[in-house]
Amino acid sequence: MGQTPRVAMVAGETSGDLLAGLLLDGLQRQWPGLVAQGIGGPQMERRGFDAWWPSERLAVHGYSLELVQKLLGILSIRKQLRQRLLQGPGARPDVFIGVDAPDFNLGLEAALRAEGVKTVHFVCPSIWAWRAERVEKIRRSADHVLCIFPFEPELLARHGIAATYVGHPLANVIPLAPDRIAARAQLGLAADDEVLAVLPGSRSAEVTYIAEPFFRAAALILQTRPAIKIIVPAVPALQERIERMARECGLPPASVQVIRGQSHTALAACDCTLIASGTATLEAALFKRPMVIGYHMHPISWRLMRRKQLQPWVGLPNILCQDFVVPELLQDQATPRALADAVLGWLDAPTVNPAALTTLQARFTALHESLRRDTPRLAADAIQKIITA
Repeated sequence: MGQTPRVAMVAGETSGDLLAGLLLDGLQRQWPGLVAQGIGGPQMERRGFDAWWPSERLAVHGYSLELVQKLLGILSIRKQLRQRLLQGPGARPDVFIGVDAPDFNLGLEAALRAEGVKTVHFVCPSIWAWRAERVEKIRRSADHVLCIFPFEPELLARHGIAATYVGHPLANVIPLAPDRIAARAQLGLAADDEVLAVLPGSRSAEVTYIAEPFFRAAALILQTRPAIKIIVPAVPALQERIERMARECGLPPASVQVIRGQSHTALAACDCTLIASGTATLEAALFKRPMVIGYHMHPISWRLMRRKQLQPWVGLPNILCQDFVVPELLQDQATPRALADAVLGWLDAPTVNPAALTTLQARFTALHESLRRDTPRLAADAIQKIITA
């Protein structure tokens, strides 16, 4: 295609916005002056993306009550977006790129593809971890899938789905050897401080279920290690709420620093992180940080998810390493005492079990190297082939 294509994109939540922003970097290098529109967040808007709706409107948590509360609004947005993209030849995109958010994007992709719009899905849904039945929906919806893990294209090919491994964008953003001292200086911490990063999630419902046990665990850790510094990255919309919850759980302001965003800085600076299951756990692994993965959700949602789980692990570092390299404490196991004890195990490791830290860092380094590719260029090249096919 000689002319600059018109691209429609939808990214859901903070992690999808970050991935889509990096993808836009590659597309804009390929096509200066690229027009990209749809649903996105601040990372995408920073690249000139025209967000008709903010990505936070798609955020949901769980599979029952939480989803029902927002379902009608989300379905309305999807209907309006589909109509807007199909309203005429001048409005139709040359390609639609759904970035993560499979519950929203796959249905939209299927509808657009049926009308002749070429579709790309960026980030293969985790059919290798749970909800294997989703593979049929992917085949109906996407002309091509951009995969961030190396084993995924072969898996999709067995189901007749075209795919390209493009590496994980975060593996190039995060350095192989993070500068802990510089990160601590940026946060006003001393080089020899003991630092715990607490990441209770970026969604409101996650904070509802996870923040309290995380903060109560941190309060228990403070009883044992009163000098420890606790850093809590928070999305701006949730910062005041998180600060209030930290106080209510007995965390003194002198020991806790709730910061606006800057999750990467916090992970680079910390000795260990107590972290909600999700993309952030992979980020922690790329920073080579010991972690304790915790998660809690509505009991009905939990039972539904467990029935669809295909692997014994939930955290991405454990799934990718095919081993429990870091602890996972989920649902009823995610008590403040259990979470605190698991974190204290890592904090004690430099003197009690230094070999465990060395082994963990070696495995995370190997994982990091396996995910490093020129993701923006590879993704843009694959998308160009789809457009011109």
